[in-house]
Amino acid sequence: MELAKVTSKGQITIPIDIRKKLGIKEGDKVLFIEEGDKVMLVNSTLMALQEAQNAFSGEAERLGLKDEQDVVDMIRKLREEQ
Repeated sequence: MELAKVTSKGQITIPIDIRKKLGIKEGDKVLFIEEGDKVMLVNSTLMALQEAQNAFSGEAERLGLKDEQDVVDMIRKLREEQ
């Protein structure tokens, strides 16, 4: 458990161990997610990546893509059609 002090402007410094764990670097944005009476802090970049992965979940199977060569072949075919 980590502790941070809130400044008069409502700012806090995220402890270094937490920044490392979340992969947060200078300039990154974070999200505050409310769940009931708790608030979670998450790395917005990683959250966006997870959402994209979830959105594409099952698409490879639906398209019949079993390995990397299938993807290469699909891209080649799409480029030929243009």
